[in-house]
Formats: sequence, structure tokens, C-alpha cells
Amino acid sequence: MNYETLILERDGSISTLTLNRPESLNAMTHTMGEELNHAFRAVRDDSKVRALVITGAGRGFCAGEDVKQRPADSAEVRARATPLGKLARGPLAPIDFADTFRNMPKPVIAAVNGAAVGQGLSLALACDMRIATDTARFGAVWTLRGIPPESAGAFLLTQLVGPAKACELIFGGKIIGAAEAKEIGLVNEVVPAAEFAEATQAFAAEMTNGAPVAIGISKMMVYQALETSLAVHGRFDFLGQQYAFNTKDREEGIQSFLEKRPAEFKGE
Repeated sequence: MNYETLILERDGSISTLTLNRPESLNAMTHTMGEELNHAFRAVRDDSKVRALVITGAGRGFCAGEDVKQRPADSAEVRARATPLGKLARGPLAPIDFADTFRNMPKPVIAAVNGAAVGQGLSLALACDMRIATDTARFGAVWTLRGIPPESAGAFLLTQLVGPAKACELIFGGKIIGAAEAKEIGLVNEVVPAAEFAEATQAFAAEMTNGAPVAIGISKMMVYQALETSLAVHGRFDFLGQQYAFNTKDREEGIQSFLEKRPAEFKGE
């Protein structure tokens, strides 16, 4: 599919999805939301793809929602809206990044090349991991625009940095740099801008070293661990092991170890 606001490319087993509205720092529009949902499904269902990298064109990662695209948020329209209609909240329905990515059995990596604010921050937070340039900035600016966090931003930020730091960032609308983001656990790696493209691909490639089925199960186990007890997780652990032990990749993992060679996993 040809996208108007995105570029989706695949290099080997790694797909890169680039938000492509550089003139607006890749602010989200209704069209971009529809195209993102389509692209996420395409990557999820492509057996050749083992990792997804999300980045932005130009100077920004994503500057949040393009407020110029929200005519339904005008005071006049709100005054006429019914209570039920207000729940729908305009033409750009929230995109459930967190649920989409957590149900995708492949690593999803945000390559934050510039500003990631508002809904753009939610998009980065929803990814499994984040790598950033040393010039990247992160902003939980929702309350400065008169709204609470959207697209699970508060939920995701709290899981990553804890409630006290999440409150500080959200209540104050503070924008922080890449170094502070790494210090508080918001990003995994920070690299110089000149080395960013190469470092991102190397990071993504490293995340595909393991067997695809085992990685998919591991990803489910990591997020399930945030929501349940050790006893319940133990049962999930057992079922995951039983499933993986019956795959061809499990045999390849053992055989490659015995033969002292790199494994050739096929996701089977």
C-alpha cells in the first residue's frame, strides 16, 4: 500500500516505519492514524519481519496531535454536542498503541530522532524499547494543553519511571532531554545524531538474535508479569516452555550450540 503520511520499508528482517510529515514535525492527523493502524497490521502479519523500528522524518519524531486537524474541538461544536457524542470526541479517534504493540509478537523499537511530545510521547512509550539521539526531547505536555494524557500515556509513563516521576513530568508539562530520559529509565540507549541510523539498525538487529517464537513468548511473559502474581506467572512460564520445546527453532538452538555455529532460526 502507498501511504500518504508514512514510509514503510523492510531491510532483511527489520521493517522501518517512518512518520512522514516533516513540515509539522510529524504531528498526527486522522489520515496518519488510519495509515498507522494499517501499517501495524501489515507488519504484524508479515512472517518475514522480525522487528519493527518506528522513527520520524526530518527533525522530529512526533510532535503529538495536529490540532489544526480537529475542527470538532471548537467551542461551538462542543456546545452543540450531546453527552454521548462528546464521548466520541471528534474525527481523530485515539490509537491504542500500547495494546497494539503488546499484542505484536515481535520487538517494537522507537528510534526517537527529535521531539516526542504529547501523543508522540505515547507512541514512543508504547514501544518495547527506545533508542534516542543526543538531541531528542521528550515532553508530557498534555496538561499544558488543557487535557490529561492520551493513548495510555499516563499508564505507560508510570510503568517506566514510577508514579512520583510520572506525576512530576505530567503535572508540570516538563520537556526533558535524552540524557535525563536515559537516567530515569525512559530510553535504553542514547547515541550521537551522526551515528543514529547505524546504531538503530544495529540495536534492532541485536533484538532479532533469538528465535522468533521464543521472543514472542518472552514478550508476552514480560508484560504479563506487570499484571499478575508470581504463582500465575509460573503457570504461564510452564506453558510457554512447553510450547517452545515443540518448535523446530528449539532443536536448531540446541544443534547450533553443539556445533558451535550461529543459529539459523526460521520462526517454526
